Amino acid sequence: MIDGYGFRPNVGIIVANDAGQVLWARRVGQDAWQFPQGGIKSHESPEDALYRELQEEIGLNDDSVEIVGCTKGWLRYRLPKRMLRQNTSGFVGQKQKWFMLKMLSDDSAITFDHSDTPEFDLCQWVSYWYPLGQVVLFKQDVYRRAMKELAPFLSKCLATG
Repeated sequence: MIDGYGFRPNVGIIVANDAGQVLWARRVGQDAWQFPQGGIKSHESPEDALYRELQEEIGLNDDSVEIVGCTKGWLRYRLPKRMLRQNTSGFVGQKQKWFMLKMLSDDSAITFDHSDTPEFDLCQWVSYWYPLGQVVLFKQDVYRRAMKELAPFLSKCLATG
């Protein structure tokens, strides 16, 4: 499902713990880290895709998290030309709706075996802005925009008392 501009709808997922850290995951077989993300199928709402991707990629279900914020609109990034398949689909990149989630479960709920082809093999909790300096270059701008817009919601994830 690619829009008229060549962008595929997608969700980006920032899971935060009660210390204000965010879940950062390593792609299988690579030294590449990112937030969980994934495509929105034609029959899905962004929220449906969020919960499906969360379960497939890091094993968390809707009882494990609480949505505390989302971006108002779509944030877009283009893939580098070297990463585009040479076809006639017109695909150029992703348009993403980003969500911030509060982690409600213990860390032991995070698993990577809910898909035939796991996306990630390791995760860690990092400081909120750490991913900006670590994510692959072509995603840095979309990460910056998403994290800046969602930063005010981080306070809803922090432990109280």
